[in-house]
Amino acid sequence: MMTTASKRLVAYHISRLQDKNPQVRLKAINELMLLEDADALDALRTVFETDAELEVRKAAQEAGRAIFLKQKQNQEANKST
Repeated sequence: MMTTASKRLVAYHISRLQDKNPQVRLKAINELMLLEDADALDALRTVFETDAELEVRKAAQEAGRAIFLKQKQNQEANKST
């Protein structure tokens, strides 16, 4: 379960996805992937669909996939307990 501080951190990194510097966007994507919060999925999808940089789009796709699979894995684990 995510704390309020964690949710604020996720929101901060989501806001950084709009930065003009692609390196800042990449770092934000990596941080979001580490946080594994499903709240980031819509923002990552938008980056994947619209970012001008191919590297950033690919990173957003990978992060979104990783978060989605982790959330699915957690749901399945909760069903079996």
